[in-house]
Amino acid sequence: MTISEAVRPDAPLSPEDREVASMIRERIDGEVATSSLRRAEYSSDAGNYRITPEVVAFPKSKDDLIAIADVARVTGKPVHMRGAGTSIAGNAIGRGIVVDTSRHLNKIHSIDPEAKTAVVDPGVIVAQLQNAARPHGLRFGPDPSTWTRCTIGGMIGNNACGSHSLRFGRTADNVVELDMIDGLGRRFTAADDLSVVPGLNEFVADNLATIRLEFGRFGRQVSGYGLEALLPENGHSLAKLLVGSEGTLGIVLGGTVYLVDIPSSPVTIALGYPSMVAAADDVPALLEQRPGAIEGLDGRLTDAVRRHHGAEAIAALPEGSGWLLIEMPGENEIDALDRAHKLVAASSAISSSIIPDAAAARPLWRVREDGVGLASRTESGEQAWPGFEDAAVPPERLGDYLREFDKLTARHGIEGMPYGHFGDGCIHIRLSIPLERDGAALRAFMLDAGRLVAEFGGSMSGEHGDGRARSELLPLMYSEKAIAAFGDLKRLFDPKNVLNPEVLVDPAPLDADLRRPQALPIPKIRGGFAFAEDSGDFTKAVHRCVGMGKCRADNRDAGGFMCPSYMATKDETHSTRGRARVLQEMTNGKLVKDGWKSQEVADSLDLCLSCKACSSDCPAGVDVAAYKSETLYRKYKGRLRPMNHYVLGQLPRWEPLMSAFAPIVNGMFKIDWLRKAILPLAGVDKRRTIPQISSRTFKQDRNRLLKEGKAIRPESPRTDRDRIMVWADSFSNGFNPEIDHDVVRVLERVGLEVVTPNNQVCCGLTWISTGQLDGARARLSRLMDEFAPVVEAGIPIVGVEPSCTAVLKSDLLELFPDDPRARKIANATYTLAEVLNGMAPVKPDPTVELPRLDGVELIVQPHCHQHAVMGFAPDRTLLNSLGAKINQLSGCCGLAGNFGLETGHYETSVAVAENSLLPALRDAGDDAIFLADGYSCRTQADQLGATEGKHLATLLMERFAQ
Repeated sequence: MTISEAVRPDAPLSPEDREVASMIRERIDGEVATSSLRRAEYSSDAGNYRITPEVVAFPKSKDDLIAIADVARVTGKPVHMRGAGTSIAGNAIGRGIVVDTSRHLNKIHSIDPEAKTAVVDPGVIVAQLQNAARPHGLRFGPDPSTWTRCTIGGMIGNNACGSHSLRFGRTADNVVELDMIDGLGRRFTAADDLSVVPGLNEFVADNLATIRLEFGRFGRQVSGYGLEALLPENGHSLAKLLVGSEGTLGIVLGGTVYLVDIPSSPVTIALGYPSMVAAADDVPALLEQRPGAIEGLDGRLTDAVRRHHGAEAIAALPEGSGWLLIEMPGENEIDALDRAHKLVAASSAISSSIIPDAAAARPLWRVREDGVGLASRTESGEQAWPGFEDAAVPPERLGDYLREFDKLTARHGIEGMPYGHFGDGCIHIRLSIPLERDGAALRAFMLDAGRLVAEFGGSMSGEHGDGRARSELLPLMYSEKAIAAFGDLKRLFDPKNVLNPEVLVDPAPLDADLRRPQALPIPKIRGGFAFAEDSGDFTKAVHRCVGMGKCRADNRDAGGFMCPSYMATKDETHSTRGRARVLQEMTNGKLVKDGWKSQEVADSLDLCLSCKACSSDCPAGVDVAAYKSETLYRKYKGRLRPMNHYVLGQLPRWEPLMSAFAPIVNGMFKIDWLRKAILPLAGVDKRRTIPQISSRTFKQDRNRLLKEGKAIRPESPRTDRDRIMVWADSFSNGFNPEIDHDVVRVLERVGLEVVTPNNQVCCGLTWISTGQLDGARARLSRLMDEFAPVVEAGIPIVGVEPSCTAVLKSDLLELFPDDPRARKIANATYTLAEVLNGMAPVKPDPTVELPRLDGVELIVQPHCHQHAVMGFAPDRTLLNSLGAKINQLSGCCGLAGNFGLETGHYETSVAVAENSLLPALRDAGDDAIFLADGYSCRTQADQLGATEGKHLATLLMERFAQ
């Protein structure tokens, strides 16, 4: 086996490793972890590589960081710094000690509005700094696409840039000074004094000609060390040198950074071109107009956006197959608009649009921010990988470079979706390089691509650093003298090579330690999910996670729901990415060794709420709820399950019995001591209460109406009115049948003829969430037998409970991928709001007006499954059209079906509710109405917020009656 094919094996923790962990534990206040669970979570960043550390540390102070560095130096154990873990080149992983600064070392110590500076810890999130600086009219200039979760320390490590580097420069241009400790344990302030590092002045003198000839040739030359910062004409800036050194020269203890004025009234310009290459050709002319940002999009990427988010997400783009998104600043809106029109006139675009309103332009910029995840799958569904993620060339050569790059990818038989910072000549792309077996194709392509970039005078990295992906390519770009200088510089700061070794200097082969080839295929089994978009391979499905970490961001202001457990705990274990990483480790069997039964997998998935938000909010389409169901199915197939699976997981099975004895059951659970004694036996937290069970179900009432001739069956002769079938799911049927009646009444009021199923059928939702997929399939099979004839007759279905409606739109297709009835039922299923908005085949009577809601304050909690599968836009559109004042909440309510009721989940359930739901209820006006179609959402609000919720149908019927 050659070195390029080698995968170095995981080694169990040795006595030496345990001693290192013990030494760190004794010296710091933060946590130290050596569990296989933690090591699995921190074995990868957002790159292609997998290396399991021996120790993961979470420092709480600078003293903790210094103590960790001391242990590394004394023991010779490598130390790797990590912020949000969004590094794309494998910069933040390695053997030895991985240090996560984001958990605790994340304080903004001061902001000086006069000096326009901030003093920050390395683990401060960029969004956190932006929010703190905003009241002063300031912001941190660089803004990479991961700004909602990446850390300042990570940006310093990689010299990150972002969309606005044309105006605000790179991170190196925005650092005042750094508090550092190097590999010899020396602590110093890095500013503009080179003498604080012995030998550094002599280093500059010895390499002066090489530095002046080879470094600082254009703005995005980020690869290697930024030696140009050391030149006298550049101010002898030690701080700028250390920015972009990827943790190989020192550890950042803290720093002072510049802030800039928030641009006033920037205008967004969208220019359309026949192709992305044509857009690139136009960049040099547009730069003369001094825009604040020029971002490029290709038609391949916008097609992915359309598939993921729908056509409305890119509706604001003008005609074309390649686009430039440009931000034009100005002294005021009039000036910015005038400059925008001049730029359009100077362009060679075939179409254009100018968008003065920042809120209206935000969806277009979000397309660009989500590009890294959206581009992780090709149009044909193949996984696309980073590696050559952010190469840059001088902007004046960008068009020609892209032409040659397209030829190169064609020769290698791979494809991708390019986009990026065109104004800086920096291109982002993920490529469909086959990595399932080995890294041979990756090595061949990277060498050819590296030569191409060097030919165009470019840089292997334009903002993400070289890491393990590109450090081996540096000799293609730099002379032997420059490479030798890198080694000399490294030895000045870190002669023992304990700081992030195998990066930049003496690099590891770019195809060593690749994550994907280590994972074995796990094909689908009979009864499990199809994972149709992943060729039926569970391994391919969990490797959708590329590590970009959007699940760690607080996206509630943008309407995001992911990831509620991480928002509650701020622990990587409970992030979507952390869970995906542990499942990826399970598929290779090296660290997580017991497969589906592994304790690491159980611990990782335990606090997953199965809210499904990741399936829509994650740009890569990671669906941990499905992975959790599949895992539980395979783990317990043919085995005894936990009691809560039989009780909560099969709740609809017990509903008829409970309904028959409703007075007795309801009475029992009103006795406090009896409730606390019974609930734990069923796997339910004793602090919970059981909602009231109805003694008369909707189905019973409907049967009575049928006998009295006041209702009709689906197969009854047609009248002149359009028919629609109302499906009373198990929850509404047994617990809130009055809501089912309200749905029927609303639909009848708008002129539709309502029918109901002849038999009560269940979608198996609780079976799905507990991984009892055989039981779910049995129930869905009966449901299809009942619904298929109705759908064939042209009668659409309206669901009452959003989570059950979502099963018919999503899980049904995964469990019955080859049954044509499943697709027909999914396509024929609608929410009440969709029907009332005219989105179903049957239309409401246009002469019937829905009741007005003018002045009504609504606290609206969309159900997670509706957000993920159907979307809440039709409900919002309807409520707005009726004049309601809406406070729409983002994020899960925290109950999430079984989750919040189960023993061991109560604290997390409450913490999730505190993210959005409970504060909104506390702040609501006295006359505000809590609107929630989801049974879980109403239950959570009732039990934790003492607030009764209403279904949309109930709200409308109450207003009809007034």
